[in-house]
Amino acid sequence: MSIFKFVSQDELEALPEDPQQAFATFVNHAQRRFAEILAGFNPDEQNEWHQIEETRHSFMNIVLAAAKRFEIEPFLSMEVPLWSEFDNKHHREFQADLDHYLTQLVIDNSLRAKRDSVTILPKSKDRIRAHVQGLRDCVENANMTDAKREALIKKLDEFEKELEKQRLNLFVTARIAFELLAIPGGVWASAEIANKLIHNVMQTVAEAKAAEDETRQLPPVATPKALTPPRQSAPPAFASDDLDDDVPF
Repeated sequence: MSIFKFVSQDELEALPEDPQQAFATFVNHAQRRFAEILAGFNPDEQNEWHQIEETRHSFMNIVLAAAKRFEIEPFLSMEVPLWSEFDNKHHREFQADLDHYLTQLVIDNSLRAKRDSVTILPKSKDRIRAHVQGLRDCVENANMTDAKREALIKKLDEFEKELEKQRLNLFVTARIAFELLAIPGGVWASAEIANKLIHNVMQTVAEAKAAEDETRQLPPVATPKALTPPRQSAPPAFASDDLDDDVPF
């Protein structure tokens, strides 16, 4: 089965840049579509059972391919079983392992997302919206190509959508600020006004983040913990000679 049976082109293009977040999002899309496809089959029908097995094998195939692309262990080192050898046991074990590791990834991503985002109070949001509207006016009046103007307006639209979320992503805020600050001063009708508006947005977000960090006392950013396997390795078997040495008779 093609990858597009499980994940659309739009979903692929919208994946986060961070490899762990991208893999977790990819699997989420694929699992949802995988369940939808399986729901249309009757496992009691032999012909449809073969289709179920084919779908399961395809799901495992694309997930492991994505893991290799994003370099996510332990899936990076896994091999897809040959179709002739694939059975329900392979599927159950892979699904259990995937759920186990994905749970750890999602929790890690959630903790990182909290550190890299901030809650903006309604009053501050209104102030930011006013600054963004001012930036829209600056862009509309700037001496730039229509394509550049449309691209900046689109980014401002995306920023305002991000502002409506429960937590504002700091990287999204920084990205739009950098885009605007990179515009030469001579392009703006008033570079002073544009720069002041950009500064006001960044300052409001920075103040909110500083206040939140003081109250929440987040632990310092550390290297993500290694993902742990779902099962411990089997204990080594003892040799008979070793046992004899310990027996007192």
